[in-house]
Amino acid sequence: MKKRYKKTAEPVLRQAVAESSLRFVGYAELLEGLKDRIRRARTKAAFAVNREMITLYMDIGGEILKRQKSKGWGNAVVEKLSIDLKREFPDMKGFSARNLWDMRRFAEEYRSHEKLRRLVAEIPWGHNLLLLNSIKDLQVREWYIRNAVKNGWSRPVLSLQIESKLHERQGRLSHNFKLTLPEPQSDLAIQTLKDPYIFDFLTLKKQADEKDIENQLTNNITHFLLELGAGFAFVGRQYKVEVGNEDFYIDLLFYHVKLRCYVVVELKAGDFKPEHAGKLNFYLSAVDASLRGPDEKATIGLILCKSKNKIVAEYALRGMAQPIGIAEYRLVRAIPENLKSQLPSIEDIEKELRIK
Repeated sequence: MKKRYKKTAEPVLRQAVAESSLRFVGYAELLEGLKDRIRRARTKAAFAVNREMITLYMDIGGEILKRQKSKGWGNAVVEKLSIDLKREFPDMKGFSARNLWDMRRFAEEYRSHEKLRRLVAEIPWGHNLLLLNSIKDLQVREWYIRNAVKNGWSRPVLSLQIESKLHERQGRLSHNFKLTLPEPQSDLAIQTLKDPYIFDFLTLKKQADEKDIENQLTNNITHFLLELGAGFAFVGRQYKVEVGNEDFYIDLLFYHVKLRCYVVVELKAGDFKPEHAGKLNFYLSAVDASLRGPDEKATIGLILCKSKNKIVAEYALRGMAQPIGIAEYRLVRAIPENLKSQLPSIEDIEKELRIK
């Protein structure tokens, strides 16, 4: 009887709740507001737990470092400490000898940098180890920490951004944003776009044209959006706009949430030509006239080309009324400097071939 009652009662109960919701004016807004507050509270709690853990690791590493320096303790103390801490706190992870050594190195790295000591507590331990092992320059490391916090990068995404040297590419594109956009919109646009873009996830034949590139970028839209950066939303490819009863087609159209504007992307398989900027200028005017809402910012254009002459690009943008950026794209990642010396030279390869 209980099971039969439960089966019939649950739908009735749900219907009663739904009907009561209709009687309470503003209930939906109340519910959404409370759910949002609960989510934010959970996020804050997670950040608080992370800060406490990073602070604890910093303190443990600092104590090991201090004792080794003042009392002359050797490596054996870390091994013993690992055993004793794991015995005392069997449910806690992170007390392996290797992790304790990382804590010591962590504390030693940041002991004289108060600003960074506070900043590293904003990212997880795995992120911190990745940065500690990958980047020696503290200013560059700080840049990645701030952007990881700002954009919510996972560890794989952070690793990808480090490998692609994002800090060297951001804000380097040719543009006219300072002349065509008000502050702080111009500064945000400069920080958002980069040069070059890395499309190493594409598999293109040597003589690929714009359509080939466009097809593969849209087929790999997740990778493409990741490379574009946070805030981009894909609207469509070959997006039709009508001007003077004629149809025109935009290669790729995006919307950027933080910039609060449309972004038109034009793909060029070869070198940048001045006429590319004129065509894009026309498209931006068309999008502003047909799609831009009253509270939205001016549409931004981005030309992605295989190569560009910076002086030609600069001259092409002079006098343009619309905000346009020009960036190159790469189909392969640059080889890390520490690996270049390990690769054979052209002479070595030729010599090897001659011997065979």
